[in-house]
Amino acid sequence: MLGISPADLLARLIVLFVAMPIHEWAHAWSAHELGDDTPRWEGRLSLNPMAHLDFLGSLLILLTGFGWAKPVPVNPYRMRMAPRTGMAISAFAGPLSNLVVAMICALPFRLGLLNVEDVWGSFSLAAIVFAIADISINLALFNLLPFYPLDGEKVLVGILPPRWGDYLLSIRPYSPYILLGLLFLLPWLGLNIIGWLIGLVKLPLQLLLFWL
Repeated sequence: MLGISPADLLARLIVLFVAMPIHEWAHAWSAHELGDDTPRWEGRLSLNPMAHLDFLGSLLILLTGFGWAKPVPVNPYRMRMAPRTGMAISAFAGPLSNLVVAMICALPFRLGLLNVEDVWGSFSLAAIVFAIADISINLALFNLLPFYPLDGEKVLVGILPPRWGDYLLSIRPYSPYILLGLLFLLPWLGLNIIGWLIGLVKLPLQLLLFWL
């Protein structure tokens, strides 16, 4: 299927129906714990994939390993803290859940139950579990990019000094276009900045989780 190995395809299906719902549930659960009942009212405080999956985002996950689910509606003004801080916590919960999934996937390798040497070029349990971890790390790092509507923008607005947060909010209408340019236009011109940045962080993470 479009050059996708069976192990990668199965890993993407597992990410689609398990890791991505966990990501969205983490947003909903953290907002709920902070006092905002909006996700519960909207039926998003659930691990049911059907509550979260978006058709186009799901298709892209299967075809490319990158995609998205339906955003979880939250109201930071209902949270028991400063709205920007509460929003940052809820936003960070999603990528954090992806990193937790990756850490869980690394455990069988750390415990000697799976062998890293079996990862490449085979349809094996090791290859599938490693691919799930790899996609989960990609999703976490991609979502932490500082461009709206990604989670990283909301995290930065919450933790930066108010003046800098205001600046990010002021460019929010243009941020999706900047992101699209970085994702598609610059790689077409031979400059894949986002791929380079994600790779720069992903390699140390993989080394830390699986080898060091």
